[in-house]
Amino acid sequence: MTTLNPGIALANDTESNDPVLTPIADHAERLAAAEAGVAALAATRNDRWYPRFHIASDGGWINDPNGLCHYNGRWHVFYQLHPYGTQWGPMHWGHVSSPDMVHWRREPIAFAPSLEQERHGVFSGSAVIGDDGKPRIYYTGHRWANGKDNTGGDWQVQMLAEPDDDELTSFTKLGMIIDCPTDEVDHHFRDPKVWKTAGTWYMTFGVSSKDKRGQMWLYTSPDMVHWTFDRVLFEHPDPDVFMLECPDFFPITDANGNEKWVIGFSAMGAKPHGFMNRNLNNAGYMIGTWKPGESFRPETEFRLWDWGHNFYAPQSFTTDGRQIMYGWMSPFVSPISMEEDGWCGNLTLPREITLGADGDLHTAPAKEVEGLRLSTAELGSMHVEPNQDVTILDDAQATEIEMTIDLNATNAERAGLRVHATPDGHGTMIVYDAQTGRVVIDRQNVAHGDRGYRAAPLSEEELASGTLTLRVFIDRGCVEVYVNGGRQAMSSYSFSGEGPRAVQLIAESGAMQVSGLTVHELDSIGL
Repeated sequence: MTTLNPGIALANDTESNDPVLTPIADHAERLAAAEAGVAALAATRNDRWYPRFHIASDGGWINDPNGLCHYNGRWHVFYQLHPYGTQWGPMHWGHVSSPDMVHWRREPIAFAPSLEQERHGVFSGSAVIGDDGKPRIYYTGHRWANGKDNTGGDWQVQMLAEPDDDELTSFTKLGMIIDCPTDEVDHHFRDPKVWKTAGTWYMTFGVSSKDKRGQMWLYTSPDMVHWTFDRVLFEHPDPDVFMLECPDFFPITDANGNEKWVIGFSAMGAKPHGFMNRNLNNAGYMIGTWKPGESFRPETEFRLWDWGHNFYAPQSFTTDGRQIMYGWMSPFVSPISMEEDGWCGNLTLPREITLGADGDLHTAPAKEVEGLRLSTAELGSMHVEPNQDVTILDDAQATEIEMTIDLNATNAERAGLRVHATPDGHGTMIVYDAQTGRVVIDRQNVAHGDRGYRAAPLSEEELASGTLTLRVFIDRGCVEVYVNGGRQAMSSYSFSGEGPRAVQLIAESGAMQVSGLTVHELDSIGL
């Protein structure tokens, strides 16, 4: 592990004669231009796959969730936004808010590049409530080192902003608080997460060291403004991993009161191995211990937050003893069909992170998600004969399915659901695969976009139980699958063909016994 000089990378004094607040443009003008850009894209938007109950921008490209918080009676979700196109570009911050985590409204775009240190993008960051009860926003200012493009690498620094109102619709930028020690860093230096422990404020963020090792650095502060380097909090043991994006760090307690610390990150550079790390980059966590004055000590291997095709860059926050997380459904691989539709990308549903009796993290939909249910149909138990398809919904575009498969009475090789099944024969499979003992999302017959399959593991205990529960959320262009109450999760885009999008029960090379089946019609979240 790299050892750094504690004297490097000290925070800049915002009262000194440094250039942290030197503007390159009027922020209000930049925000107005960004709003116009989103509106122009939204005016031409094709809604064939536009989500009904997932957060997305009206128009333009989005990626990482940012600045998650609950403040003044409202839930706030910010996100990375390129308002002028459907591919990644100069980053802004979009914003939505909700009184109940169910019904959302669009807020003004929060940040646009307007200071020298963020000339080429207002990158990801987090929100935290200070001792005075007011939020602070920490984010990364981004510039291209050569002033024009990525051929010369990045120049990234940590920035601070404070809200002007309790609705969080306007902010004052306080400028750079941590400069980048470029002799210690291989370009990547971003995505701050801030918390308080034992009277001291801490910040961690992702770094690619000068040796191109993925690390998380730790800083401390007495006042949330002036920051001092403390140590390398964690270095990924895999030398192929050169950067840890969107890091997270928080304590969690099990039902017996035992506390652990969770370190989360999106690892760049890890090689695929078996079922692991199948996406371009992969988001996961380790469980371990940490105390102030120490580095993080992992007690588990790296585990994926989500086993689907399109999960990345999650962020969590703590509120009222709960740990709530959103992720970005990243379109990793071309062709990215929704780029043609005036928008690109959406977030996952909110998930609550808990530490289970099995010693692992579980991520199930936040309880508030049940407020989306408009109607419920109890279909009870059903038997599906070998190689039979049974249609249970003729057209599902905003649907939740709760399904229990009796594994002891099922001898099919693959058993479960076909969703987004259109008259032209296309569809996506969500099935239990008896040969691998895994839950699979199979897109080999999807109508548009990337294909392939992903497979989430089941433990020996889960397999021995003889029961498999699936909670499946079907939106217009994506699916989320929660296995056995959130023991595993899967998020994938699924771009259907033309016509109604049926849901079918399927059993391949054997029969399936469904012991319970419930279908919920879901409301729009209002976006």
